[in-house]
Amino acid sequence: MSQRRADWHGSPGPNDEVMPYSDDETDDELDETSDESEAEEPRDAPRPPEEPRPPEIVWKVKANDRAYHQLPEFQKKVFLCIKKSRYSGNAIKTYKYNFLTFLPLNLYEQFKRVANIYFLALLILQIIPEISTLPWYTTLIPLVIVLGITAIKDLVDDLARHRMDKEVNNRKSEVLLDGRFKEKKWMDIQVGDVVRLKKNDFIPADILLLSSSNPNSLCYVETAELDGETNLKFRMGLRATDERLQEERELAQFDALIECEEPNNRLDKFNGTMLWDGERYPLEVDNMLLRGCKIRNTDYCHGLVIFAGADTKIMKNSGKTRFKRTKIDELMNYMVYTIFALLILVAAGLAIGHTFWYREIGAKAWYLNDGTDRSADYRGFLSFWGYIIVLNTMVPISLYVSVEVIRLGQSKFINWDLQMYYSEKDTPAKARTTTLNEQLGQIQYIFSDKTGTLTQNIMVFKKCTISGRNYGDPTTAEGVSLDKIKPVDWGWNNYADRKFEFVDHFLVAKIKSKKDKDALEFFKLLSLCHTVMVDNNDGDLVYQAASPDEGALVTAARNFGFVFLSRTQDTITISEMGHETTYEMLALLDFNSDRKRMSIILKFPDGRIRLYCKGADTVIYERLSPDTRHKESTQEALNVFANDTLRTLCLCYKDISVSEFEAWSRRHKEAQVNMVDREAALDRVSEEIEKDLMLIGATAIEDKLQDGVPETIANLAKADIKIWVLTGDKKETAENIGFSCHLLTDDMQIHYGEDVNEKLRIRQDTRRNEPPSSFRPGKKTTSEPFFPGSGKNALIITGGWLNEILYEKKKKRRRLRLRRLGKRQSPSNPQDPMNDTEKEMRQLDFVDMACECEAVICCRVTPKQKANVVSLVKKYKKAVTLSIGDGANDVNMIKTADIGVGISGQEGMQAVMSSDYAFAQFRYLQRLLLVHGRWSYIRMCKFLRFFFFKNFAFTLVHFWYSFFSGYSSQVAYEDWFITLYNLAYSSLPVLLVGLLDQDVNDRLSLKVPRLYIPGQLGELFNFKKFFISLFHGIFVSLIIFFIPYGAFLQTMGQDGEAPSDYQSFAVVTASSLIFTVNLQISLDTSYWTFVTFFAVLGSIAIYFGIMFDIHSAGIHVIFPSVFTFTGAASNALRQPYLWLTIVLTVGISLLPVVCIQFLHKTIWPSIGDKVQRNRKKYEMQIEEEDKKKQPPAFQRGRASRRSAYAFSHTPGYANLISSGQSIRRRQTAHGGNAERRPSPQRRAENI
Repeated sequence: MSQRRADWHGSPGPNDEVMPYSDDETDDELDETSDESEAEEPRDAPRPPEEPRPPEIVWKVKANDRAYHQLPEFQKKVFLCIKKSRYSGNAIKTYKYNFLTFLPLNLYEQFKRVANIYFLALLILQIIPEISTLPWYTTLIPLVIVLGITAIKDLVDDLARHRMDKEVNNRKSEVLLDGRFKEKKWMDIQVGDVVRLKKNDFIPADILLLSSSNPNSLCYVETAELDGETNLKFRMGLRATDERLQEERELAQFDALIECEEPNNRLDKFNGTMLWDGERYPLEVDNMLLRGCKIRNTDYCHGLVIFAGADTKIMKNSGKTRFKRTKIDELMNYMVYTIFALLILVAAGLAIGHTFWYREIGAKAWYLNDGTDRSADYRGFLSFWGYIIVLNTMVPISLYVSVEVIRLGQSKFINWDLQMYYSEKDTPAKARTTTLNEQLGQIQYIFSDKTGTLTQNIMVFKKCTISGRNYGDPTTAEGVSLDKIKPVDWGWNNYADRKFEFVDHFLVAKIKSKKDKDALEFFKLLSLCHTVMVDNNDGDLVYQAASPDEGALVTAARNFGFVFLSRTQDTITISEMGHETTYEMLALLDFNSDRKRMSIILKFPDGRIRLYCKGADTVIYERLSPDTRHKESTQEALNVFANDTLRTLCLCYKDISVSEFEAWSRRHKEAQVNMVDREAALDRVSEEIEKDLMLIGATAIEDKLQDGVPETIANLAKADIKIWVLTGDKKETAENIGFSCHLLTDDMQIHYGEDVNEKLRIRQDTRRNEPPSSFRPGKKTTSEPFFPGSGKNALIITGGWLNEILYEKKKKRRRLRLRRLGKRQSPSNPQDPMNDTEKEMRQLDFVDMACECEAVICCRVTPKQKANVVSLVKKYKKAVTLSIGDGANDVNMIKTADIGVGISGQEGMQAVMSSDYAFAQFRYLQRLLLVHGRWSYIRMCKFLRFFFFKNFAFTLVHFWYSFFSGYSSQVAYEDWFITLYNLAYSSLPVLLVGLLDQDVNDRLSLKVPRLYIPGQLGELFNFKKFFISLFHGIFVSLIIFFIPYGAFLQTMGQDGEAPSDYQSFAVVTASSLIFTVNLQISLDTSYWTFVTFFAVLGSIAIYFGIMFDIHSAGIHVIFPSVFTFTGAASNALRQPYLWLTIVLTVGISLLPVVCIQFLHKTIWPSIGDKVQRNRKKYEMQIEEEDKKKQPPAFQRGRASRRSAYAFSHTPGYANLISSGQSIRRRQTAHGGNAERRPSPQRRAENI
């Protein structure tokens, strides 16, 4: 075993450029790598004979034959004998209820909440006369109100889902039915249908491309909904379908059978075959149009539906919808269980007390005889249930409806916040859920996508260096530096893109003068050395690039007078300062992740042959001629551009003789037909020609961040929120953006996958050498830190290393191999890296290491890996997490995190539809968390603490009264006071605190991010705070009961009558309670408004108004059995002695609270108290900062490091160009019309 581990450790690491798919992998992919996994087993180990495996079930689709897919062989059992087709319909369903299921299903879900079942049980108990001590309506009315309000809220949410589903399902597409294309709704499309899509149409299902209006059935798609990338990608139909399926009649006769893989979540993979007219044709992902994409720059196309509805890849990637609950919800449930237990103990104790009291006293008192022959034990049993009813207000049902109202209000405040409104796209912030607001105040980890979330996915040509001179800073035409930015006027160039901005007038003047040959050559290179394709739309040039970087460079050349006009497979035509020139393309050597450069070999009109090359400085400098000039000055410029976190490319050229080219061309052709390791052979031949290059200069492109991203990240970091970036981009790009947005800084030590793997291996070996009893899975162990010392650390890890570190692929391979051998996975050695315990410890180590770092960037990760990283942090750190993204590849991560945020930008709405909150810009995240989240958390905590307190104070008066009423379940208040206490007398002030209270304003919340930390630590509401509220309630209930009791003990009124009757006592205790709780909430209120002031006084006024009404003689005459306290209030409250009792009770109840609050604010002030005390100083600082604010300069960083090279993440369109497959039908040099399909005379050589 140890030898195998050593061999594994010594094996080469995973490819950083490849995006692994861990458990998303299909079995055929793992077949390719099964050899290496099988090699792990000893060669001499006996192997059982392999039995033939049954063929894998494949997905079969018959074109234009709906009945075929309903055959019995394609049926699956749903329930008992009920079967349905295994092929999903194309309708999308995200709603929960329909007309028939709403009431039963909603009630079922509501009664899954323990509290609702508890109140229903109480209602049933109150109907039983023997044990009922309160009228049944005291529980029924609040229960109906709570269930009704919650049901209405759920109905409104579900109606919104219905509307969204209806909008998507009712979109129209043209479907081939009965030999003709007919307009049908998306929901009516079925697998096997042939559909026609037009320009700018969304793709309704996963479709096999058959033909299009473009040559060779080329079709351009925008995949922003899938991966957040806005650059167009091309898909291509098969030659057979392109040539034979252009007309409606031909499509109607199409009867091919498609056999392919089962529906899966692999966005970059599709394997299948098409059987048509006795021929088999291979199918791959380039032949597929996926649901969620949009047709671009293609007039029309035809396709065959392969996967529909829930089977489509975008839906398979959406992940499982999880029911999300806040930490406070979970805590509140535990507290409710605690109160239930307390209630049962108290009721049981009082029931035992009643049993002994009746046996000793009650049975001997003739005046207490009720005419029934019940034993003391039976009376005690009835008393227990009676006290369960009497004391049920310790868990008031109004708590839940109040929480829902507060959450709804807080969600509306987010929706109405104008500072989170993005006017450019008319996009307000949207709280798509009403149940998670307070969780926004407890976030510890943020997981963010990069493209479209941190960045705008817009590349801008910002600076350049030509022959040792830097350009791009604001200057005049004479080269004098300017303080103010003045954009260049491109009026002299008819082809210029008016959106392109440049501020260096000196470079433009040089180009217009045509005197600087190097500058002219620089932009000529940019206009010629690329794989961009162009569409000429009525004279307007539209460039289609494999990456935004290439598009930015060609657009820059266009504005400087070197305009790329058109291309064929062996020519490229540009306009050079108004003069049109066509160059013959001899070879195109495309970019890939190993070469990190691309070259083009051109034959000039005068017969010269020249190679143009652009690429990363690390590879270009190795290939420069010793005679090249400006190497040092260009190197310095690259460092300057790196400090500005710009993406750089070096540009160079080489003149080639005819004989040299012909000799190289022969070797290149030989490499092209090499059957063994063709790619390596081609790379070696390319190396031969790409040497002795002459340096011209370098470009610097800005990957534009969204506004305010660095400031937002810095502010969130001050709030002790850790930000991890999870992206599918390559490592260099992700690292560059990390520096751009200040997530990474120059003083951080960056650790990569190899280093991480080594540290984890050492930790693992150390653990193995320890005694087995010293560690157990799930047991918290305090281990040495991975990064000792006080320095800052950052982690950058690729998806391949993530799989390697977490043993993901190894587990999958072993399961697959054992399944094929017909074995079960036997319990393995605890030290086996594929053992579950070892894997769990490895994951824990990785999470511990990552959490020690100030920043973590995971690049080249799949959607599932993003979700897995979030799950690991949730599992092992028990932390509150937030995920933010903008594309379908972020949906799984958004659903996995405790809070999901969608960016509603240009990348589509897939992430928004799955999110809990949505807005248009990343910078709004700090306001969502530091302002709305923090306020929501503080308000909810204050509300819950006070709510528990006021109900303990209210309910426990019954407990003290029971000692003087023979433990007889008698209530201390009037019935209507018990009913209305939580509904009318004490609810409004605490509700307004939960909605409006704030310790500091929004500007101070953003100015002092440390105010957010108490929420992360859960300091404002926990079991400690709960028990403080409990003891506070016990103390107040004691005061409220015993001071009036003592005052009533031997009392004589002014009129000579003793007011010490039960009804007068109930009025005094109730009045004391109302004054106490309303004044108590006043002491706890930090933010006073007219509404708050009115609520406190209004609640007291409502109490007295209702009390005098229900104690009046008139209402007693109408309902004599319901209103029995006739005249009690007027009789008691006309006694000054009783008013003095009320004042004394309230004063003694509040005095300790005032003293404790004073001591806390003066001796042990919180961060909030300190900020409140120095509020004016902070506000003056904010005003001074606002005055000093300047327009942001371009420079964002000063890290002395190499920035990423600007290039496509994948190879460009070189194969497409050189093969002639992209050339328009009837095309001339300017895109004019000629014959339908030109037959090329020759092709440019291509790698």
